[in-house]
Amino acid sequence: MSRRRRAAIIVLCLLFAAVLIRLDHNLIRHKFKPQPKSEEQEKSLDFKKYHAKTFTVAGVVDGDTIDIDIPDGKYKRTRIRLWGVDTPETKSDKVGVMYFGPQAADFTTKLTLEKQVAVYLEEHRTRGKYGRLLAYIQLPNGKFLNEALLTEGFAYADLRFRHSFYNKYKQLEASARSQKKGLWQNVTRQQLPEWLKRMRPNLLQKEIVK
Repeated sequence: MSRRRRAAIIVLCLLFAAVLIRLDHNLIRHKFKPQPKSEEQEKSLDFKKYHAKTFTVAGVVDGDTIDIDIPDGKYKRTRIRLWGVDTPETKSDKVGVMYFGPQAADFTTKLTLEKQVAVYLEEHRTRGKYGRLLAYIQLPNGKFLNEALLTEGFAYADLRFRHSFYNKYKQLEASARSQKKGLWQNVTRQQLPEWLKRMRPNLLQKEIVK
């Protein structure tokens, strides 16, 4: 056998060995690659990590959205969206600053920023559309921020998603509206969130539907 042929055979053998090694490494990486957690697993982990535990509020994003001082995956803080309430926007690219949005954000800031709050979750769902934790927030005085926002007229009862206090929150909003508290003193139908106008077409018209 000529040297050239022998060298060609050796090169082919080395290439074949390299391919086998690469395939083997790929199989090993696939085997040990973390698999996506199921929804039930995520809920279980959220309950263990957050439910009925106390954290410090590290930031206020909006009237209905806060950050607490515990990492959440790749994020340094955990972002919480309050269950059952919707406050007017202040940072939305779509609608800009809505009527009474800054007042709602200030209200939440005064009650929570740099304070210890307790987090309570729902068993059927712990995360929202954008991965934010959905929760009820208990304030240092024992009251719940979700309810305080509705009672004082800083938020709308969010009717888009069912939760444990769905009917109670509707009643709290109705009471604030009848007393013209907060935003209900001067808000116009045009200033309502689009989802609310769709779901309650008669709100703020001659006949108010409760």
